[in-house]
Amino acid sequence: MNFGMTEILIIAFIIILLFGAKRLPELAKSLGSSVKQFKKGIDEGEEKDKNDN
Repeated sequence: MNFGMTEILIIAFIIILLFGAKRLPELAKSLGSSVKQFKKGIDEGEEKDKNDN
């Protein structure tokens, strides 16, 4: 899927309408920490697999 600038702006506008401008930084922070925890869990799982072999 190739998204152009127009599509990205439309999606951003819809997100702002749904969640409100005040909550966007809060949502971005929680999304970032979720991704960080997910990556940490994957790394720990890979280390566990290496140690089991």
